[in-house]
Amino acid sequence: MHETVITGLGAVTPVGLTTKETWHALTAGTSGVGRLTYDWAQDIPVRIAAEVDDAFADPLGTALRRRTDRSEQLAVVAARQAWEHAGFPEVEPERLGVAVGTANGGFGTTVSQQDLFRAGGHRRVSPHAITMVMPNGPAAWTSIDLGARAGARAPVSACAAGVEAILTARAMIRSGDADVVVCGGVESSIVDLCLSGFARARAMSTRNEAPQQASRPFDQGRDGFVMGEGCVVLVLESERHARARGAPVLGAVAGGALTSDAHDIVGGEPGNQARTIGMALRSADLDPGDVGLVHAHATSTPSGDLNEALALGSVFGTPPPVVATKASTGHLMGASGALGALVALLAMRDGAVPPTLNLEEPDPQIDLDVVTALRPTTARHALVDAFGFGGHSASLVVSAA
Repeated sequence: MHETVITGLGAVTPVGLTTKETWHALTAGTSGVGRLTYDWAQDIPVRIAAEVDDAFADPLGTALRRRTDRSEQLAVVAARQAWEHAGFPEVEPERLGVAVGTANGGFGTTVSQQDLFRAGGHRRVSPHAITMVMPNGPAAWTSIDLGARAGARAPVSACAAGVEAILTARAMIRSGDADVVVCGGVESSIVDLCLSGFARARAMSTRNEAPQQASRPFDQGRDGFVMGEGCVVLVLESERHARARGAPVLGAVAGGALTSDAHDIVGGEPGNQARTIGMALRSADLDPGDVGLVHAHATSTPSGDLNEALALGSVFGTPPPVVATKASTGHLMGASGALGALVALLAMRDGAVPPTLNLEEPDPQIDLDVVTALRPTTARHALVDAFGFGGHSASLVVSAA
């Protein structure tokens, strides 16, 4: 029995517009990475990404779409899915909270509105530009859509933001500030400036002629990450509230940890990552041997994957099976940790771990049991890693129902 349980899931990803579609695609080994067809993409070294089908926003209506950035639309759609999956919980607005993290917020709006200003001046800028750009926008619009008044938290911690949002939600429930919190992460940054910046930093794969083979976690030939977009949302409740309303419990957020490595603005530090993982396990009152599955951050960068593997080896000795779904979805940045939580939870529910694609020649420096074909599991506890630029380190422990 856990203090904070999970009762709903919502997902809009490059491989599916719902949780069911996303999970089916991941277990089937489907890739959502493809070539970019925008004119600007032909002028930069990176011409691939994992995009979400534009049809995801159809339920929102024209008026709301005009007032919101794509990241905000993704958040509202995924939150509505999760809320429905949770059975539309009856909860007082003052006891309902939101926590949605992101790395960049309305990056697409920032770029497009700047272009409009330069082309036509002040009067071309949208009156909604500021509320479309602000990184708290996805959390704010979600709170408005659901009528949540216990707080709309908006962690902005690069690729750790989704896990930080989930742990923020857990803290809100444990402190008694809320009974139910809708939480997760979102990102929509497939725009020229963002991809150009990462390309200049040599952080992205340039396998433009083989998009679906570009993201290669732990493979010796990995050459960088592939940008993805999407949103994953979980409904967290106090166990007491969930049991009182008879809600089916999907699992629990058993623990987690947030740290900073104070090391480098870009590069992670294995020692601090190991410290974060160890803290997360202790917060869940678990020993390393209790963990049966790891959803790795594993972005497919040469140094990042190695650092995480070293950290896992330091904590576990011989780590449990590892899955890295960024090979399928690309890197969802602020949403990546929330997607990891969903994957870990569903793997334990179904007793099946989805494959990590494109691991053809394992890096000899990396000693991990990476799942490369659909594999049975009896895991009851899983670790989810999320490490971001700026030294943000986050690890989450989710447990089966």
